[in-house]
Parts: sequence; C-alpha cells; structure tokens
Amino acid sequence: MRKEREFTVPSQRAPRRARPGPGPAGRSAKPSRARPGVRDRTRYWVDRTVVRGVPALVAWLALACLSLVAPASALLVWTDDASPDTLQGKAATVWRTVGQTLRLGGEVGPPLRIALSVFLALVSLLYVSTLVGLVTTAITDRLAELERGQTTVVERGHTLVLGWSEQTPTLVAELLAAHAQRRAGAVVVLADRDKAEMEREARDALPSRGRIRLLCRRGRPTDPAALARVTPAAAEAVVVLPPDGPGADAQVIRTLLALRAAVGEGCPVRIVAGVRDGAQLPTARLAAGPGAVVLDVDDLAARLLVQCVLEPGIALVLEDLLDFAGAELHTLHRPGLAGRRYGELAAACPDSCAVGIVRADGTPHLNPPPDTQLTPGDGLVVLAEDHRATVLPAAPAALVATAVGPAPVRPATVPALRRALLLGWNGRGERVVAGLARGGVVAVRGDEGAFMAREGVGAAAEPESYDHVVVLAGPGGDGQPDPDGRTLVALLHLRARERRTGRAVPVVAELTDARNRPLAPAARRADLLVTGRLTALLLAQVSQNGHLAAAFDELFAPTGHGVRLRPARDFVPPGTEAPFADVAAAAARRGVAALGYRPRDAVLPRLNPPKAVSRTWSAGDVLIVVGPA
Repeated sequence: MRKEREFTVPSQRAPRRARPGPGPAGRSAKPSRARPGVRDRTRYWVDRTVVRGVPALVAWLALACLSLVAPASALLVWTDDASPDTLQGKAATVWRTVGQTLRLGGEVGPPLRIALSVFLALVSLLYVSTLVGLVTTAITDRLAELERGQTTVVERGHTLVLGWSEQTPTLVAELLAAHAQRRAGAVVVLADRDKAEMEREARDALPSRGRIRLLCRRGRPTDPAALARVTPAAAEAVVVLPPDGPGADAQVIRTLLALRAAVGEGCPVRIVAGVRDGAQLPTARLAAGPGAVVLDVDDLAARLLVQCVLEPGIALVLEDLLDFAGAELHTLHRPGLAGRRYGELAAACPDSCAVGIVRADGTPHLNPPPDTQLTPGDGLVVLAEDHRATVLPAAPAALVATAVGPAPVRPATVPALRRALLLGWNGRGERVVAGLARGGVVAVRGDEGAFMAREGVGAAAEPESYDHVVVLAGPGGDGQPDPDGRTLVALLHLRARERRTGRAVPVVAELTDARNRPLAPAARRADLLVTGRLTALLLAQVSQNGHLAAAFDELFAPTGHGVRLRPARDFVPPGTEAPFADVAAAAARRGVAALGYRPRDAVLPRLNPPKAVSRTWSAGDVLIVVGPA
C-alpha cells in the first residue's frame, strides 16, 4: 500500500517587535493590561446569573428581599416600646413582620407549623401569580390582536375600501368628508398592510368633529375570510383600488371575485372599482357583476390631461368640482319634479346650480334644452354644498327683469389648427395623443433629453412655436421610483425659457405625487395635474352616487357637453353690476349652464357662489359653464 504523505501547515511566527526604548524615567515602557473594574465584574456576574434560568433568579430575588426586609423589620421591632422584652419574643415579632411583608404567613411555634405556613403561603403566591399571568397574557394577546387589525367590524351603512395604493389616503379623506356631511357613518379600510401605518397615514384626514369613524383592518382583500371580518354585505358602498406595481389589474379582478363570494350574487351593494389597463376592463366588469361601476383610471387620467389642454386653467376647477370640500354634484329626487321643465327647475334652485337631469334608467342628460320635461323617476343634477339643496315649487310664469343686458354678439370664427409639444412619455401617452386629435390639437413628441440639455435644433426643440406644452410623468410610467423627477426638471427649463424669450406658452404637467406640487417651478399659465389624486376623487364621488359615473364620463369628454371656461364678457357687458343669478340666466339663454366664475387675476375658482350677491363684472373674469366644445 502506498503510504499517504502527511501535510503539515508550517507555523507562522509573529515578527519580532522592536524593543521599545527607555521611557522618560529611564525604564522600558511595558504594555499595560487594564484590569476589569467593579462595574464590569458586576455586569458579568449578572449575565452568568441570568443564564442559569428562573430558579436562580427567584433565589437571588428572595435573598435580596430578605436582605432588605429582615433588617428593616428588626429595626422596627427593637424601636417599638410595645415589643416583647425577651430576645425570643423579639425574634418571633421580627419573623411575623417579615412574613406579613413577604406574604409568608408569619406563623410562630414549632418548626413544623412554621414550615406548613410557609408552604401554604407559597402555594397561595403561586396560584395568584399564575392567575395574574394568565389574565395578563389574555389581555396582551387581545391588545396585540387589536393592533394587528384582526377583529371583526360590526357596522352598517359604512364605506369599505379594499386595497392600498398611493391614492388611498386621498380616497379615505374624501369619503370621510362625505360621511361628515351626513354627520354619521364609518369608513373601513382592508389591506395587506400594517394597521398602525394605515392609521398613521390617514389620521390627518379624520374630522375633528362628528361621529365619523375610521377603522383599518389588516388582511388580503382577495381572501373571503378576511373580507368577512369587514362585513361587506352591510356596507353602503365598496371601493376597490388598483395597487401600485405590476399585476394591479389581476389583483383587482381577484378581489372582485372574492367580494362576490363573500356577499353573494344578489346582495345590493354598490361596487366601484378601477383598473389601469383598458384591455382588462371587460373582465373586471364580469367579475364585479351587474350594477357595478368599473372605471379605467389610466383612460380617465388621459382625458383629464386632454381637458386641461383644451381648456387652459381648468385643472383647479376640476379638482374643486371632484372633492367634497365646498360644492359638488348631487342628484335630487324631490317630490313634484315630474312634469316640470328643466329651464324652470334651473331657475327654481336658489342655493345650487342646475347641471342636467338623470333619467329613471340612469342615463344622464347634461345641459338639456330648457323645455325638456322630467318624467316620474327622473332626478335633477345640481352643483350644491350637500344633498339638502332646495328646489322651489312651481310658480306661474312671469317676466323677470334682470340687470344683465344683452352681451355683444361676436362673429363666429373658424378655430385654427393647434399644435401641442409632448415632453416625456408613459403608458397614457397614446391616449393623450388620440384625445388631443379628437379635440383638434396635433400632438408632436419632442426629445425631452435634448430639450433639457439645450442641444435640440429645429421646431421640435422650440416650445414657443407650439400652442401648448404637455409634460407627462415618467418615463416608464408610475412604476419608476421617482416618476415626477423629470417633470420637475422639464418645468424648470420651461420657466427659464419663458423668462428668456418673454413668451408664455400654456403648459400642462402631470404629477403623480401631490407633495411635489409645491416644488414645481411652474409659471402662471401652467396647469399642474395630479392625476392619481383626481382619479381617487372621482372614485369617491361615484361611490357615494352611482348615477354620477355616466355624468362625469360626459363632463370630461373632449367633445359634447363638458366643463368649459368662457370669458364673462360673452354673457355680461364689462363694468355691469349684477348678481350671479342674472349672469346664470344670461348663460342659460346662450345654451350653457353656469357653475361659477374665476375673478380676474385670481387662481382659485368660485363654484356655486351665492346667487343673490352682486358684484361688478370685469373684462378679465372667466365664467365656468357646462356646454358644448
């Protein structure tokens, strides 16, 4: 046999250190080893004691207590004039004091009696300690269950939000505001997210007054067992939000299927859901069932962008129209509406602005002709502070004198071909281009990188040669870590060019995070559109009134009757002092429904202003109307 060779690792000697020279006192400096102090020794002894387990800890605790209680009891007995005179009596009294303090009985007598009393005291102490531990554990587990959000919600008439995304805090805030108008109700959120984090993000939206409750529960919305804990069958409305990230629409479809499994087929619950891909819209509607409203949020965002391009300055108007702060759209079903004409009803609304009617089958008709008659089951769509808007009873027809004279009639002009420069690109880009084309605007994609680097040549690099500039979030859509970064940079360069050239081009910029709006270096003629916030506001509106889904679909269309901005001089001569009611009547004679106005040099609009308050109308005022393009 072949003998195996043994391999040994050669020892590595540490290199010799140079001998240190003599110190200041003439002696060699030797390395000093620090000895552990009392503090370190105490910590080490405590660590060794803890490692030994519970018996060692109990023993040391008993010794520590005895070392404190026994001397104090002896001092107490020896300083008492009523204590026994003999040493044996004093010792018995000290033992009683120690036993009563430590709950050890304190019996005196023969050793067996003392041992039995100590044994019974220890059994009693063990029982009480175990009982306290069990109760404490049960309470702790219950509190932990509450913190995890695993308890059942027992509510009726609440609004249920399924899923979590960047738009959820906005949606929850609007739903809380909607319930605050009714001074009661609850909003329940179910998402696979930490309960404390959800409550922390939505805490600012909770009203300080009223009986409005916000309840957050943790669980997967696709799990029917988790859905059962939030009682969806008793909810007034259920809103399903598409989550952030890939596979959002598949998650929405699975949630809708789980919802139908939890509530049953015939449960009359209003369901509102959103998908990001229009190709998944038919499947989501099948999963939601009949009567549900499923919206394409990306298509809605693209239409809002197109609306802002066609009507510069309308972004804040749309946001004010969609939120629950101030005036919003309501459907009134008052007794006696059947048989009355729309024009007469519009004049019979002293604290609201009539927008249109909704037929009994849910079909909306915005800004119908004044002689349109309402039939049984029809409702009146108004812009009002809440659903308690007033509709005056029918009055005999009379000639009403107004302070508004006939406005000058301007000759009709053929609109010139408009062009828009698109900077940036995302999944909504093609829809924006198609929507602009339907509105008569030719969109041209520009090289965003070359524009920001000032290296572009030709018309594509000159924003001043276009009628509009559209900056889309991205590139790559909302899945990027910071989709608003390039938008902010593009706005910075556009503002610099505006100052350099002296020409202001209307700019429409898309943002995905509302917190970036104050950071945007936008000019005066720029519309900053937070598309995610607007879609969340729309979902909240539709969840409270299902008839508004079709109405908003028509309001935000590039053609047909939508929200428009018109110069006030087209309806009232400049310098005229008149209330808004007279201007609204003049607008009705011109075939549009007035919703409010924006004063000259003002940023915020005034929707549904007091109709009886007079003001002097100037040439720079803008009237907000619903009418044809």
